[in-house]
Amino acid sequence: MLNRDLVIIGGGSAGMAAAVKAHELGVKDILILEKNNYLGGILNQCIHNGFGLHEFKEELTGPEFMTRFSDQVNALGIEYRLNSNVINVSNDKVVTYSNKEEGVVEVKAKAIILTAGCYERNAGAIQIAGDRPSGIYTAGQAQLYLNCYGYLVGKKVFILGSGDIGLIMARRMTLEGAKVLGVAELMPYSAGLNRNIVQCLQDFNIPLYLSHTVKEVKGKKHLEKVVIAKVDDHMKFIPGTEMEFDVDTLLLSVGLIPNVDLFNELPLSFSKTRGAKVNQAMETEIPGIFSAGNVLHVHDLVDYVVSEAKEAAIGAKLYLDGKLTHKGHKYDVIPGNGVGYVVPQVVYIDDASDSISFKFRVAHPFKDVNIYIKDGETVLKKIFKPAIIPSEMEIVNIPKANFTRETNTISVYVEEKK
Repeated sequence: MLNRDLVIIGGGSAGMAAAVKAHELGVKDILILEKNNYLGGILNQCIHNGFGLHEFKEELTGPEFMTRFSDQVNALGIEYRLNSNVINVSNDKVVTYSNKEEGVVEVKAKAIILTAGCYERNAGAIQIAGDRPSGIYTAGQAQLYLNCYGYLVGKKVFILGSGDIGLIMARRMTLEGAKVLGVAELMPYSAGLNRNIVQCLQDFNIPLYLSHTVKEVKGKKHLEKVVIAKVDDHMKFIPGTEMEFDVDTLLLSVGLIPNVDLFNELPLSFSKTRGAKVNQAMETEIPGIFSAGNVLHVHDLVDYVVSEAKEAAIGAKLYLDGKLTHKGHKYDVIPGNGVGYVVPQVVYIDDASDSISFKFRVAHPFKDVNIYIKDGETVLKKIFKPAIIPSEMEIVNIPKANFTRETNTISVYVEEKK
């Protein structure tokens, strides 16, 4: 059995950022385990720009952003294994992985950070009615085929879901010569960032059908038609609103799910995000096991993934140094009115560093609202927002000194201005 101070599961942006930060803090005995034959994860196929504005103060493509971190990993001599599939993580922090060269290997870790990312919901997950022809892909699959392998998956395309990946692929397919006939979104608002709606749809005159979804797909061997229809407030189809499109490809951008399968057998609680519940150090309910990035909750910017991974690395260092005691004053963090979720879910204020970072999303769009973060009845932060949407994650940092320790509840909620 191998022994390592820190094992990081996943070699994408979060995994590499956590490794580099931990190394900077003095943790030298690190092992990154990555299932692919390269570091960087999904960034390798994201050839559009928009990455790095927060982290590097410049606009980079996905591969450029990834290379910045992989270069640091290699320069620091941080150990990693590629083509290595993690099979199991035990309660006592034994990580089992396998690859062709080593076979099945067990690693006893003093601390673990899970940075395994997320995966896309596919056609089977949303149970679209109709035939089962070829020509239906997730947007990420189409992105991989086009950007990495040079295959254009279709010429007449319809997209279901207005998440950022779907929006970006609408533009990408158009630039490569395909005709994108429209984007349907089940909700009455887009799930993507405003700038992507403008740059990827409006700039190319691609229609967005809000409160619509695919009712049926038609085709014998290959996709021939999609039928979309409007839905009511109860997500039921409204008769007479059907529209039929002649297409050869349907791309699905219908949600990302944290890849927490390795945690399923552990005695852990999970939040609304489907990620594990964590404290202010990104530590799960099992001491010494941490989680960060899209495996914890889906982020809208990779820069935020990196920032959170660094928080987990700081937490892992504190744990290895015996400074995460879980003693002293404990808060439960509660999402209140209008808030879908908050990370972290627990705060041990005496273990915390100088400030606590709260990350959350609203449950639906609002205009002219105040966001409150309260320690009992004490207002820690009040923020006015003229507009706020679920696709944009909010991050609020509150100094440790501001907490009263008079209650055991921190609440985050939205209040509409009257």
